[in-house]
Amino acid sequence: MGTRDTIRTAVANVVPPAGLTRALAVQAMVYAVGSGLFHAGSAVFFTRALGLSAAQVGLGLSISAGVSLLGTVPLAALTDRYGAQRVWVVGLVLDAALFASYPFVGGFAGFLAVVVALAAVYASTGVARQVYSINALPPAERVTAMAYQRSSLNVGFGLGAVISGLVLAVDTIEAYRAMVWFIAAMILVTALFVRRLPRLPQVARPEEPMSRLAVLRDRPFMVVSLLSGLLTAHGVLYLTVMPLWILTHTDAPKTVIAALVLLNTILIVLLQVRVSRGADTAAGAARASRRGGLLIALFCLVLPISGLTRGMLTVAVLVAAATLLILAELIDSAGTWGLIATLPPAAQRGAYVGAFEFGRQVQYLIAPAGLTALGDHRRVGLVTDGSDLRAGRSGDRARRVLDRTDSEAGCLGPGADHDAGPIVRTYLSTLRSIT
Repeated sequence: MGTRDTIRTAVANVVPPAGLTRALAVQAMVYAVGSGLFHAGSAVFFTRALGLSAAQVGLGLSISAGVSLLGTVPLAALTDRYGAQRVWVVGLVLDAALFASYPFVGGFAGFLAVVVALAAVYASTGVARQVYSINALPPAERVTAMAYQRSSLNVGFGLGAVISGLVLAVDTIEAYRAMVWFIAAMILVTALFVRRLPRLPQVARPEEPMSRLAVLRDRPFMVVSLLSGLLTAHGVLYLTVMPLWILTHTDAPKTVIAALVLLNTILIVLLQVRVSRGADTAAGAARASRRGGLLIALFCLVLPISGLTRGMLTVAVLVAAATLLILAELIDSAGTWGLIATLPPAAQRGAYVGAFEFGRQVQYLIAPAGLTALGDHRRVGLVTDGSDLRAGRSGDRARRVLDRTDSEAGCLGPGADHDAGPIVRTYLSTLRSIT
């Protein structure tokens, strides 16, 4: 392959092809500019512009996380009832209105009301976005389209972070108010993008409508959801455990942390589409998740070595560990997209994608405290023997559940692309291999 072909291939892995895939990627980038800006500047905005204490901010965000956890499944079912595009657009408009109201918040009660409402809105719009991508594209293009969206999201996050630097440099109340109003404007622009996307025919609904919580009784699928959620702990490992480990257990300079965050963004933009190939079937998605789990295990073995080295060798070990974890993130993300694109029945995709998000929310609830405690006690390497061992025990229970449900035909209901049984077995073998 010549230089020109290499460049063409590299560009094709970053720039989405014309059509719906590109339109979805563009809206993702526009939305991410606002999200990246808020993530980088929110802590200062809450304390400086709203006058809240750090304890109040933490309490409010924890309560909103609980609302998101409890509301994900029932709110996601709105997508099946009203259509993904409609829920997505309405959610974005509400999102923009809530952000625009931030400067008028008075005290903790007002702040709590806004963050709880935002959590509820996001629980529905996040699912609606994924369901629209699945419904609008043919099966062979779904995972690739989601990969392009994630690559574009990271470009947007980077742009938003740069803008936040300007806001923080100005450091005035007016600048922080302008920041949230700019974010609201970017969300409204995203809503206009989504409204102009092709309208899809309503998926035929079953004659007997299911309860919004019926998916929780689909035991094989919930096993996949929870175990897949466990593997998404790579985010906590990268953004929380590894920086704390670098600061407390290595002689590496603090600037290495920022460099590794930048490395994460660059590799996601460049490699997400490339590594997502082959995850567009249920079996391919399960293989991707297995590889992601193995890479997380390798990261947990490599990172502690940086506590025994000195100088540039420490930096090299940290870069190697970070690269393993980034690849785990990329591959596991592709596996997740493949599973949500192939397993849920068409008429209940919203509820099932919401249930899949439930597994991730559970991980967000337990992983930060659990993994940080392991890292604080120089036991990062035991993550593969501790938390993954607990997952293996959960796998034993899941196998017993599977044995009881194997005789039931179509465990995912009519319209499912695949029976969940083989996927659950693949996940159990995945957890066995990384324990």
